[in-house]
Amino acid sequence: MDPEMKIVAAELDFSHQFGRTSTDTCGRSLYELLHPSAPSVLHRHFTRLSEGRSNRFAERMVGLGNGGRVFSGGLTGIAVQNTTGQLAGIVVQVRPDAEAGGRDAGDVIGDPRERLLSKLDARVLEGIAAGASTMQLAAVLYLSRQGVEYHVGLMLRKLKVPNRAALVARAHSMGMLTVGQWPPRVLPEYIR
Repeated sequence: MDPEMKIVAAELDFSHQFGRTSTDTCGRSLYELLHPSAPSVLHRHFTRLSEGRSNRFAERMVGLGNGGRVFSGGLTGIAVQNTTGQLAGIVVQVRPDAEAGGRDAGDVIGDPRERLLSKLDARVLEGIAAGASTMQLAAVLYLSRQGVEYHVGLMLRKLKVPNRAALVARAHSMGMLTVGQWPPRVLPEYIR
């Protein structure tokens, strides 16, 4: 990437991970290939590289592949300096978790920006992620205990997970929940 965060060259394997050709990848911002939650985490690292406060970083990321395939993996950024010591560019390496043999890596849930949840479902998910009990959620959302359990059950089936802990983990891995904020919130792209 150049110092303005535009991709200037991309190997074929890198582009294929995101369901693109090398030609289609060049000229784009790296953030276009990643889940909407990624910029908030990665911007700080890239700023440190650009300002010369760091030479490299490694961070978790969520990428957008072919046909709505969402994949997680590791992203490494390495600063490249010219002969005068100024930043000439940044080399970015992506290693999808599928290479590590992850069982659910690359699961397709649908378009990652698909509006999967109703406003009420989103509030229930936020409550679960914050550790609220069924009774606490029922009181806050003016629902019965059974009403809360109904919405939890819908989300368990929709995200194909067996329990609440897995529900929060899946939502986080898909980038549905905000990063670096407590209590977590569901991003608006997922609320219909």
